[in-house]
Amino acid sequence: MKIQKITSQNRRDFWATMKCEHCGNVETNVSGYDDANFHNNVIPEMKCDQCGKNGSEDYSPLAPKYGANEVV
Repeated sequence: MKIQKITSQNRRDFWATMKCEHCGNVETNVSGYDDANFHNNVIPEMKCDQCGKNGSEDYSPLAPKYGANEVV
């Protein structure tokens, strides 16, 4: 799965529309946390509800909106 669009964000919590790289399935209102760990480790391991596959090997993570040392 990869982030297609972040629909809303409150501090580091966000909600997004996610799209499967394999079957094209789109999932809405997926919650997430805007930090490097979530973008680098959690998103690539998310499984698609339709095909059951997780992220592809060419996944390119987004950078967090705020730095790790910033208090939001």
